[in-house]
This record gives sequence, structure tokens and C-alpha cells, in this order.
Amino acid sequence: MTDSTTPPQTPHTPTVLVVGTGAVGGFYAARLAAAGAQVSVVCRSDYATIAQQGITIHSFKFGEQHFHPYSVHEQPETFPGTPDYMLITLKVLPQIDLAAMVAPKIGPNTTLLLIQNGIEIEEKLHQAFPNTPMISALAFVCVSRTQPGHIDHLCFGHLSMGHYPPQPVQPALTQLVQLFKHAQIDAHATDNVVTARWRKLVWNAPFNGVSVLAGGLNTREIMDDAPLQQLCRDVMAEVVDLAAAAGHALADDVIEVNMQATERMQPYRTSMLLDHEAGREMEVEAIFGNALQRAQQLGRSYPHLQSFYALLRAIGRKR
Repeated sequence: MTDSTTPPQTPHTPTVLVVGTGAVGGFYAARLAAAGAQVSVVCRSDYATIAQQGITIHSFKFGEQHFHPYSVHEQPETFPGTPDYMLITLKVLPQIDLAAMVAPKIGPNTTLLLIQNGIEIEEKLHQAFPNTPMISALAFVCVSRTQPGHIDHLCFGHLSMGHYPPQPVQPALTQLVQLFKHAQIDAHATDNVVTARWRKLVWNAPFNGVSVLAGGLNTREIMDDAPLQQLCRDVMAEVVDLAAAAGHALADDVIEVNMQATERMQPYRTSMLLDHEAGREMEVEAIFGNALQRAQQLGRSYPHLQSFYALLRAIGRKR
């Protein structure tokens, strides 16, 4: 089966520049191209492969899809002109100066779209470009880069997105949601993406942390181990409590909803585990460090989150 999405007829073909074409970036880039957007990509480690061969995606939903970007770049500045949307899917790492990287390609009609993990990750970029519209998004998707230019899409795929700073949904966000829906992606807009980020942290913190600290387990192996499953629930409870203290109360059943979703998913090796096994830096600060900074500001203590943070930082320093 190959992808055969019919591009929608629009008076203007939106131009998209994807910065960070790993598993998440490559997957959504391919879907946007299938929806009729003109999609170019920035990639470093896979540049030669993607420039020559494009990206092949093996999807449980869309079958096998082969995506040839409109243009391929090693750095954003070689992209000609400025895009309508700059889709940023880079890892959130302290040493990446994202504002300096993207500044040359932000035009008067550019909207920044962040699909990244963690909480409180948008403000620095917003301060650098206060007049540039920013949409922050959460991807609920299981995708893995299996080799250069190849991505496996195992399950899920929906997006939750909202304006940053939070505000009621504007037409520009509605248009972007519709573009993803044309791409057969379940996308929806939210009035408060900051709360949505805390909601995703309820899953990200326990399963990313346990997958590494327990020696390389996938989600199925974690769920099948009763003590580890309980540990995940305990970490989730801390995130829920911290979110409420920070002004982002979550639904009473958020823990159970996440556990049931994990029970249904295919065995999945988390992004933090894949980074750890490949010798890449893990997103420890974005997922754990930022949360604990907020906890400190609020005068609260969370022993599980603190333990995960200390252990994962120690593992990272040994690289």
C-alpha cells in the first residue's frame, strides 16, 4: 500500500520549512507534503541520504510512503526566501541556540510551529521574536527513525496545538489545523497549550525515565512489570500535583487515561531511550529540569521526579 492522499486545491500553496528532520519531523513533513504543502527540510546527520533518496515511512495507518522534500538543507540559512510555516522539531537541548538558528529565515508572514517535548520551552523564542506568531504543539505519536532516511510509524499521530502565549483560537490556527486534517492527521486546537504540555508530561516523565533507568525497556515491558507500572503511576501523580500547583489543573482521570492508552499501544521504545542508546544527549532538562525548577519556585518537593532527574543527568554526564 502506498500513500495516495489527494492534495487539497488551495489558492496559495503553503511553504513549510522543517527544522530538525528526525522521526517526528520527517513524519509530519511527509504528511504535510501529501496534503499539498511545499515542504523543505533541514537535516544534519541524514542530509546526504535524504537529499539523494528522500524519506521512506512505514506506517501502520498510511502504509509505505516515500517522501521527496522540495529542497533539502544542512542549515536553515541556505533555504531561499522565508517560509509560511517554520516547523521546529529539534530536540530541546540547552546548548542549541534556537533563536540564532532560525532568525535568518523568519519573514513578515512566517508562523513558528513548535512540535517539541517538555514544558516552559517556548518563552525564550517568543522573547526573541515577540511579533512573530507562534503555535506550540504536542505530538501524541509513536515514531522511530530506524536508519538514515527510514521512519517507522507504529501508532497514534494526533496533534494538540495552540497559540503561544495562550489566547482564544484565531483563524490562522484554525487554518493550520485544517491543513493537518487534509493530511489525515487528527489535529485539534486548544485555548491553553501550556496546560496541554503539562498533560503530556504526565506520560513523558515516567515512561521516558523508566525506559532508560530500567535498562532499556519498551512500553510493553514496563506495563507488564507491576512494580514498574506502579512507579509510573507514582511519577504521574507528582506531575499532576505540580501541574495543579502551577495553575494547570488536569482531569481527575488523567493518570488512568494515560495508562490505558499505553496498554493499547504497540511496544514502543521511547525517544529518550533511543537517544541514550545512540549516544545522543537526552532531553533531561526539558522534561525533568524545567518541571523541578517550577517546583522549586512553588516551594514544593517531588522525590520521584528529583530522583529521575539526578540519575538521568548522571548518566548523561558519562557520555
